[in-house]
Amino acid sequence: MAKITADKLNAELAKNIISPVYLLTGEDVYRKNLIIQKIREVLRPDDFNSYQNEADKADLGEVLALANTAPVFSENRLIVLTGIEKLRKEPKEALIRYLDNPLPTTTLILTHNDSKKMKTEKVLAEVCSDAGRVANFDELKKDELNAWVRQKMQEKGLNPNFDAVDLLCESIGGELNALENEIEKLSLYTADRENKAIAKEEVLACIGFSKEENPFELSNAITSCQKNKAIQLVDKLLDDGEEPIAILSKMTYPILKMARIKRLSEAGLAPAEILRAAGLMPWENRLINQQRSFPSQKHFLLALNRLIEADAAFKSSTASDPKILLKGILLTLFNK
Repeated sequence: MAKITADKLNAELAKNIISPVYLLTGEDVYRKNLIIQKIREVLRPDDFNSYQNEADKADLGEVLALANTAPVFSENRLIVLTGIEKLRKEPKEALIRYLDNPLPTTTLILTHNDSKKMKTEKVLAEVCSDAGRVANFDELKKDELNAWVRQKMQEKGLNPNFDAVDLLCESIGGELNALENEIEKLSLYTADRENKAIAKEEVLACIGFSKEENPFELSNAITSCQKNKAIQLVDKLLDDGEEPIAILSKMTYPILKMARIKRLSEAGLAPAEILRAAGLMPWENRLINQQRSFPSQKHFLLALNRLIEADAAFKSSTASDPKILLKGILLTLFNK
């Protein structure tokens, strides 16, 4: 057995093909949970033969003993351990020893949610690949995310235009569970309508923005290099109760976009080539004209490192002051 793409893994499960070990990596928890649910639907374990817990909260000795025990009045046992990146050295070594010779009647699903740390987990990846399936679930990029949203909306009978899909993705970010909730709201919003066309107006109404509000205000302030305004907006969003990780997502996309434009421009590409290579929309041509006022490549690199650090801090709940982290990114980026 070996590493496998998410699509091939879904195809296997559709044929009821089950492996004794699954390692699901990447930071897209939503799609990993769907895979776990599909495996559960294939195996249909009863309460006596099913166990799920967070890895750092479980007694790993008991879990591995259970994994090595034949199922009770059943053909299969299912064990799910989430967040194994939090395991300490000794429990992880014990887990790897089990993975060298897993019990065929046990299906062990492991999730690893830290892409950066996963790069150092070569032994874990190798034994899981030898014993079963390793599949990566990184967060969907812009085009993939838009395609996913469009498909989900069409499954609900909705007919979104391109601007509506872009707005929904820009406003909510890459959190698929949150996007699915918003799509459900759009479905309910248009339930009494024969015409299921979805434009910007419907999206704005459902995600809670009034027509006077601009959901791209922070993004626009960053791409316009308005440091003070961007800092004030971060303060306002936090004070209004927005989650720090959601604000970080709103900051990350425009900063990455600006960095790509700056790099391509300094490489000597023509505006039309930059538009295509950077994956910009036609109306974003103005950003190419503004790139001379963008920060230097050095400042982009420093800011991107701080974005990564903030993302890790928020996801591990170790951030002591979100305002300092978020505003620090902007101060680093626009430090002349």
